[in-house]
Amino acid sequence: MSHQRSWDEVSRNLAYLDHETISETFIDSSGQYISSQATGFSRNAYCGYEHQTLSSQERLEEDALLAASKWKVPDVDLVPFVKSTDPSSSYFVILNSAAFFRVGSQLEVLVHVQDFRGKPKKYGGDYLQARIHSPELQAGAVGRVVDYQNGFYKVFFTLLWPGRVRVSISLVHPSEGIRVLQRLQEEKPDRVYFKSLFRSGRISETMKCNVCLPGSLPLCNFTDRYTGEPWFCFKPKKLPCSSRINHFKGGYTKGLLTAAESAFFQSGVNIKMPINSSGPDWVTVISRRIKETDDPEVSQDSGTFPSGYFYKDQWRPRRFKMRHFNDPDNITECLQRKMVYLFGDSTARQWFEYLTTFVPDLVEFNLGSPKNVGPFLAVDQKHDILLKYRCHGPPIRFTSVFSNDLHYVANELNRIVGGKNTVVAIAVWSHFSTFPLEVYIRRLRNIRRAVVQLLDRSPKTVIVVRTGNAQELGPEVSLYNSDWYNFQLDTVLRRMFSGVGVYLVDAWEMTLAHHLPHKLHPEEVIVKNQLDMFLSYVCPSET
Repeated sequence: MSHQRSWDEVSRNLAYLDHETISETFIDSSGQYISSQATGFSRNAYCGYEHQTLSSQERLEEDALLAASKWKVPDVDLVPFVKSTDPSSSYFVILNSAAFFRVGSQLEVLVHVQDFRGKPKKYGGDYLQARIHSPELQAGAVGRVVDYQNGFYKVFFTLLWPGRVRVSISLVHPSEGIRVLQRLQEEKPDRVYFKSLFRSGRISETMKCNVCLPGSLPLCNFTDRYTGEPWFCFKPKKLPCSSRINHFKGGYTKGLLTAAESAFFQSGVNIKMPINSSGPDWVTVISRRIKETDDPEVSQDSGTFPSGYFYKDQWRPRRFKMRHFNDPDNITECLQRKMVYLFGDSTARQWFEYLTTFVPDLVEFNLGSPKNVGPFLAVDQKHDILLKYRCHGPPIRFTSVFSNDLHYVANELNRIVGGKNTVVAIAVWSHFSTFPLEVYIRRLRNIRRAVVQLLDRSPKTVIVVRTGNAQELGPEVSLYNSDWYNFQLDTVLRRMFSGVGVYLVDAWEMTLAHHLPHKLHPEEVIVKNQLDMFLSYVCPSET
């Protein structure tokens, strides 16, 4: 069907929107406005998390984080599939697309969503991702989405380079699917489950484990004595709790959705599907200067969103001069006489793998650790470089981690002396996507406390936090690792580490702005840009 709409109709829609009252909102890191009002879902108490001993300041912060992360979707009965958001019949319009724009100007795009009957939707709550890009320049940046809660959305872009700039809008999940994801987060936090092997002599038993275990069966309590991070396993019938050998991902709970709910999660239909334009999908951007340049300048007062953009496949932060470490010798020179600690999930492990592959003098020392699990160690004796990777404590969905290697990041940070030759990178996000946000908030609170203590005793320590990133989604992955879940984690992470004195590598914007398909483990070109950003914090440009 044609998406062409008359300008009169668009003008009427704009006039209508301008007179609408928008509920109180804030801008999250990827540009989507999230309502601070209730979603219609009451939060269920989870595993005693409502009984945590929190200071009044911590309680206020947690309430603010939960309020900020709420997603406003209509509190209506289950909507039939034909009345849910159809990306193929929805459309967007670039406002003033015929005009010439200058670098630094704002571009506004109006999105109108419709259902599978081709009828306009009257409510919002869809999760959209938006970017501008120029393929021939290998350039891209993300946009900020405003939900008017009536089927209309506005997307705001800052134009950051000259040339022909295209607009792309995608529906990640319809609002009807978001309601399902909210329900799973509240009611099925154990939909990824874990196990541990207990063994003594010839007797062995495998038991289920998690942050919280339902029922009245006897438990082994492995709550960390220093951080208070809870972890439990069902007690073996024959063996003591002290006989635990390892930790591993048990699997994923199946049959989570009804047939009606499953319709909202269909590849090629309503998961990460493009929304087409009504009219031109591009604009022409001219340089600020008389002479065209391939090195567009951005004014320092142009704001922090987006935090950066790709140009010629290189990430350009808007408030920071990033170096490009294209030669292994550059990295060796930067890291000489330094101890580098990488803590977190497999996206932190990617950094270890990139560095040990790209820098020949960094030789990995065989610790006999399980592949893809760690811990890992690499050494450059000639230049006194020590590089370590260790995964974070449970929940972590690795194949098998020895119990003795289950270390919490906060405890590891407390063991570091720190100083000008100490560098720390932290990536903790993906393995918390199935849990209520309180679980993630508690983990970050412990890590942040240890970070602050480390910086207090050794202020010259460089600490870098890597954000989460978008990934490929199918019907099943959406229920456990949806971008929408990680979008919430990203919002919490940025707020909790704001003003703490750490540096941020914006992996979220990097994956959304780049032309390559989203992957849980981004391609090498994106990882290189992440590490260039990381190393630029360690060894900043002299200018």
